[in-house]
Amino acid sequence: PPPLLSVDVTGLVSQFARSFVLIFPVYVLGYLGLSFSWVLIALCGLFWIRRHRGGKTSRLGRALAFLEDEEEAVRLSVSSADLPAWVHFPDTERAEWLNKTVKQMWPFICQFIEKLFRETIEPAVRGANNHLSTFSFTKIDIGHQPLRINGVKVYTENVDKRQIILDLQISFVGNCEIDLEIKRYFCRAGVKSIQIHGTMRVILEPLIGDMPLIGALSLFFLRKPLLEINWTGLTNLLDVPGLNGLSDTIILDIISNYLVLPNRITVPLVSEVQIAQLRFPMPKGVLRIHFIEAQDLEGKDTYLKGIVKGKSDPYGIIRVGNQIFQSKVIKENLNPKWNEVYEALVYEHPGQELEIELFDEDPDKDDFLGSLMIDLIEVEKERLLDEWFTLDEVSKGKLHLKLEWLTLMPTAENLDKVLTSIRADKDQANDGLSSALLILYLDSARNLPSGKKMNSNPNPLVLLSVGHKAQESKIRYKTNEPVWEENFTFFVHNPKRQDLEVEVRDEQHQCSLGNLKLPLSQLLESEDLTMHQRFQLSNSGPNSTIYMKIALRVLSLEKQARSPDHQHSAQVKRPSLSKDARKSSFKPQVPVSPPPDSNKSVPASPVTDSDKTDTAEKNQPADASPQWTADLSRSSSSLHASNFSYSPSHLSVKEPTPSIASDISLPIATQELRQRLRQLENGTTLGQSPLGQIQLTIRHSSQRNKLIVVVHSCRNLIAFSEEGSDPYVRMYLLPDKRRSGRRKTHVSKKNLNPVFDQIFDFSVSLPEVQRRTLDVAVKNSGGFLSKDKGLLGKLLIPLASEELAKGWTQWYDLTEDGTRPHGAS
Repeated sequence: PPPLLSVDVTGLVSQFARSFVLIFPVYVLGYLGLSFSWVLIALCGLFWIRRHRGGKTSRLGRALAFLEDEEEAVRLSVSSADLPAWVHFPDTERAEWLNKTVKQMWPFICQFIEKLFRETIEPAVRGANNHLSTFSFTKIDIGHQPLRINGVKVYTENVDKRQIILDLQISFVGNCEIDLEIKRYFCRAGVKSIQIHGTMRVILEPLIGDMPLIGALSLFFLRKPLLEINWTGLTNLLDVPGLNGLSDTIILDIISNYLVLPNRITVPLVSEVQIAQLRFPMPKGVLRIHFIEAQDLEGKDTYLKGIVKGKSDPYGIIRVGNQIFQSKVIKENLNPKWNEVYEALVYEHPGQELEIELFDEDPDKDDFLGSLMIDLIEVEKERLLDEWFTLDEVSKGKLHLKLEWLTLMPTAENLDKVLTSIRADKDQANDGLSSALLILYLDSARNLPSGKKMNSNPNPLVLLSVGHKAQESKIRYKTNEPVWEENFTFFVHNPKRQDLEVEVRDEQHQCSLGNLKLPLSQLLESEDLTMHQRFQLSNSGPNSTIYMKIALRVLSLEKQARSPDHQHSAQVKRPSLSKDARKSSFKPQVPVSPPPDSNKSVPASPVTDSDKTDTAEKNQPADASPQWTADLSRSSSSLHASNFSYSPSHLSVKEPTPSIASDISLPIATQELRQRLRQLENGTTLGQSPLGQIQLTIRHSSQRNKLIVVVHSCRNLIAFSEEGSDPYVRMYLLPDKRRSGRRKTHVSKKNLNPVFDQIFDFSVSLPEVQRRTLDVAVKNSGGFLSKDKGLLGKLLIPLASEELAKGWTQWYDLTEDGTRPHGAS
C-alpha cells in the first residue's frame, strides 16, 4: 500500500528560500546599523509599484476582453450569483411583463394576505392553546416592494400533453412589518423584514375543452427556498447567533409541510376536477442508488502547513429533490468502498436531479472532494446505469454508481419475481430492499370518542406504521370529526407478510381513540391494488370510522431491449459557479428532518444483496440549497450538465443515513461497536454476553393504563475508552420514535456495572402495547463536545406476551443491533 505521509521536497526548499529572502535584508540592516525606517520605506514603495502596475494591467485586460467578447466581459464584471437565471440558461426567459403585472396587483395581494392572517391564522392560533386565547396581530404591513420573478422556464418536452409546467425563479426582499401581541402575558413580537428566494413550480392541469380551459392550478417549491428573517420585539432573541438558523429552520419546516415537494397547494378552477388526485399525485418512479466506490480522490489532510501530505476521510452526500442521504465515513482512504444502496421517490421530472457531493471529514470544516449531477430523465430512459463518472470541480477523482429506475406497476403479476430478486421471498424481515410502494391518502375521520374527559373534543392525530417505519399526521384541534387531507408513502419489503397499522390518538391526553390493522395482502386482491373506503376503527366508538385511499404499487425494473452497439445518452449536469462564489453568495441553512419514509436507505453489495436485516434509527438531514451555473471541463462520461449543489455546512449533525439490509452498511454506531468487539476478541473467544447484560422489570398496569419499565442495572459493559465508559439507557416504544416518546436514565460516570433503579412509564393500553416493541439501547455519554459517544449495546423486546399484566424481572443480553435479544436469567 502507498505510504501514509509523503514529504514535498520542492515545496520545502521553496518555502525556505522565500523565508530567507524576507529575513536577510533585515539582518543586513541590523549588521550595518541602519534604521528600521528603511525597511518600511522599501515596503511602501514596493506596494505602490505593484498596485500601480496591477491597476494598469487590469484596465488593459478588461478593455481587450470587452473588444473580444462583450457579453462575457459583462458577465465577469458582475457576480454570477447576482445575475438572474435567464442570463445563464437560454431556455429561461425574462418575465418583466409578469413583474409589472404583479406590481400593479401588489396592493390587492397585500389585502388578501392581511385577510388570511386575521381571519384564518389568528383564530387558529387562539384555538390551539388556552394560553394563546388573547393572541392577535396588531399590525400587518407586507410592504411596498412586490415579489419579483427573475425568470420563467416552460417545459415543452417529456411532459403530458394535458398539462403545462412552468418554473418561476422567485425572489422576495420585503420591508414588511408584522407585529403580534399576547395581551394576557404583555408579550409583543414581530417581523420587520423577510427575504425568500427559490424555484416555484406551477402546473396547469388538466387542460380542458371548455372555459376556463384549465381545470386546476398547483403550486409548490421543488426544494426548500432560502429564507432570512429580521425579528423585532421579544423575538429579537431569535437573531442571536445559534438561534437565528434554528428559527429560520422551524419556519422552513412549516413551509415544507405545505409548499415543498411532495406537498403542494392546489386551486381548483372547475368543480369536476379530482382535487385529491391533483394534490397528491402518484410518484413518477423510484430511484435505487447503489453508492459503490470512488477512486483517485484528492488527499486533503495535510500537516506542517501543507509540507507533509496525507489522505482523506471521504463520505458522500446524495440528494434527490428534498431527500437527503449521507454515506458512512471511510477513514484514511483515497479509494473508498461504501457499497450502500438508497431508495428515493421521484415526483417531478424534469426538475429533479440526482446530486452527489463528496467531502473529506474534518473536525472543523469538511473539505470538498468533488461533485456530480445526473439528469433523471435520462436515467428513466436507460432504466439501468452502471458506470464510473468523473467528478466535477476537482482536478481528479471518479465515482462508481449503479442507478436503477423502478416503475410503479398497478398489478401484482411480477411481484413474485421482484421478491425473488431482492431475496424477500425467504426471509421474515420487515426491512430491506423494497418490492413495493404504499401510497396512502388520509382524508378524515368521523364520530371519534371524546377521550379521557367526557363531553370534550379531542385533539386527534393519526400514527401510521408499516414494519418499523412510522409517520404521523398533523394535529387537528378540538374536533371529533377531523379532516387531514394528507398524503403518506411507505417503502414495503414484502407486502404478502406486512401490515399497515393505523392508530388515532388524542394529542392532548396522550391516549388512543381507536386503531386499525390492515394486512397489505388484502390490497393484492383488490382491483388496481387500491382500496378507497371508510374503515371501522377498533377499540373506539361504535360508529367511529376513518376515511382513506390506499394504493399499493409494485416496484419493477423494466430493462429495455438494446442493440449490442447501443451507447446510453445519460446526461451529467454541471455546476458553473466556483465553490468560493457559492459560499459567499448564499447563507447555509440548518436543516430539519423530512417526513419519515419519504425516502429510505438500504445497503447492498453491488453484486449481491445480503438477506440479513438490521433495525436502525434514522436521522436524515435536509437542506436549503442555492442554484447557479458555469461551464467546467467536460466529463469523460457522456453525461450533460447541472445547476445545483450545496455544502455540508448545512448539516446540523454529521451522521450517516442508517442502512438496514446489509452487514456491510449498518448504522455507523453498530459498525463501530462490531469493530470494537473484534478488537476485544483479538484471537480469544468471548463469552456468551460479550457486550454485557441489562436487568429490566416490565409490566403493564391496567389501573393506570400504562406500561411500566424499571431499569435496574447493567453488568460487564465494555470500556468505550481507556478511562472506561459513562453509560446511560435510552428507550423507545416502537414504532413511536418521537422525542416526546423517548425515555432516558441518568449517566453513571466511569462505571462498567452501573446501577440505575429508575422507573419509566408509557401511556398505552394493554391490547395496543402487545403490538409494540420496546427498543432499549445502552449508550456512552462522553460529556459535552466529546467524541467518545457511541453505542454500548442494544436490545429489542417484543411485548406480545400474555404475562405482561403480571410482569417479570429479567437479565437480557445486549447485542450490537438488538435483533437477537434473549433472556439470560
